[in-house]
Amino acid sequence: MAVEGLAGRRRADVRGLNPTVALIPVLGLFWGLNWPAVRICLDEIKPWTLRTLGFTLAALLLFGLLRLRGEPLSVPRRHWLRVFGTGLLAVTGYNILSALAQLTASTTRTAVLSYTMPLWTVLFARLIVGERLDGRRMVGLALGAAGLAALGWPIAAEGQLSWGLLFAVGSGLSWAAGAVLMKRYPTDAGPITVAAWQLALGAATTVFGMLWVEGVPEIHPLQARTTLALIYHVIFAQALANAIWIQILDKLPAGIASIASLLVPAVGVIGATLILGERPTAADWSGLVLIVGASAVVLVRFRPAEPVLA
Repeated sequence: MAVEGLAGRRRADVRGLNPTVALIPVLGLFWGLNWPAVRICLDEIKPWTLRTLGFTLAALLLFGLLRLRGEPLSVPRRHWLRVFGTGLLAVTGYNILSALAQLTASTTRTAVLSYTMPLWTVLFARLIVGERLDGRRMVGLALGAAGLAALGWPIAAEGQLSWGLLFAVGSGLSWAAGAVLMKRYPTDAGPITVAAWQLALGAATTVFGMLWVEGVPEIHPLQARTTLALIYHVIFAQALANAIWIQILDKLPAGIASIASLLVPAVGVIGATLILGERPTAADWSGLVLIVGASAVVLVRFRPAEPVLA
């Protein structure tokens, strides 16, 4: 009976963890491959125009999905400020700063520095939400910091500091602040609804930046490679990934959810190597090993062995 009870508890743990854990590598894949996709798009589309186009199409896609599923499209009026504030930081601010960063720095380095976000999130979550820094989070944070340091070392050693790299760090800070505020002030609506409105508000914000900085965009045919990259960016990296992220954040503490997202720069660096032809150094690869280790630490719970009774 004791053996059956222990097995039952373990099955319950697996059932409780699987839905959320399964989404994390999906998010890592979607957001990670978005780095080379955006780099390809920026060869033909200006950054403010790209973000306005991406936000608009992704928002329309999610609103259409909500309509097909018969789910509500509205957010309670009392939570509009929450949706706007968190979307401005985690969606608009992050996307604009990361796109500007990629114009003046390599995709590999930008992805790495942008993903200092989990480090800021753990600290913000401690200060704003009051999440406890337990042993797992401390170990994951330490491994993540070591991995990012290994990846960032070539930048400092080669004297390659630039505005692009500062934009990359700023994008991580913006995203982390938005993630923690979403955790501190949840919205009474489903993840797809919240993501749709955050993207729509992002489009409304970036269109002014587009007109001010870049003017009315010129319509011209895109290369097939750019078109495919844009389709990926809209459907997978904006529409689906933002909805998945909000669901993950709802189910996991902000610190753990964000450290787990350290899988994204690993995918981004590998994607930049295979798709863009960038050549990471030995320090890059060692940093990625540490980063994947950080993700594993926060995803896997080690339980003490329990006695099995006859």
